[in-house]
Amino acid sequence: MTGPGGALGVLVVDDDFMVARIHTQFVERTEGFEVVGVASSGQAALDDTARLRPDLLLLDVHLPDMTGIDVLRRLRAAGDDVGVLMVTAAREADTVRAAAAGGAVHYLVKPFDYEDLQVRLESFRAAQLALSGSGAPGQDDIDAVFGAAGAAPAPAVSLPKGLSPETADLVQSALREAGELSAAECADVVGISRVSARRYLEHFVARGAVVVRLQYGGAGRPERRYRPTG
Repeated sequence: MTGPGGALGVLVVDDDFMVARIHTQFVERTEGFEVVGVASSGQAALDDTARLRPDLLLLDVHLPDMTGIDVLRRLRAAGDDVGVLMVTAAREADTVRAAAAGGAVHYLVKPFDYEDLQVRLESFRAAQLALSGSGAPGQDDIDAVFGAAGAAPAPAVSLPKGLSPETADLVQSALREAGELSAAECADVVGISRVSARRYLEHFVARGAVVVRLQYGGAGRPERRYRPTG
């Protein structure tokens, strides 16, 4: 259900009302998106999806009546191809594989910062826009939908608003030379802010050109470290 001004409608699904509120605020901060509803259970998510017709679900895995994977499977079995972005603390390999098999557009591990969600929302919107025309899509449009899987990374294609191809090239070059970098290290090498570096890095993660791992150290949140695929 595309909202006023072409905004994409999002249904937030999480049984923790504080987390749902934070995710709602994150979505509302992102240009081109609006929250059309909040559901706290799997059945409510299914009912609200049928009633509200959102473009995208932010779907938790751990719900009180069924898992988010069950919700995803029921949607697909009913022929509903609504976009589904898993947002969850679940990191089991079987859960990730099931989400991918069900056609989830992305899988984002909690806790995450706004920029982590923003880049995935923008990637989803770019894919939606790529197929919104009346004519047959070109290869670049198709790559935007499938994340350019199997193709050489092409940062100039479907870059989110505020990211430049020139800086994207510098970030990728820095990664190739270093092998692995944190956002702070990348920022120092390229000469941009840490927040900007993280936006580029997370964009490449969403496109499949970069993978991320968590490095656990002392107290505090683990450090996200990035390296090129392949």
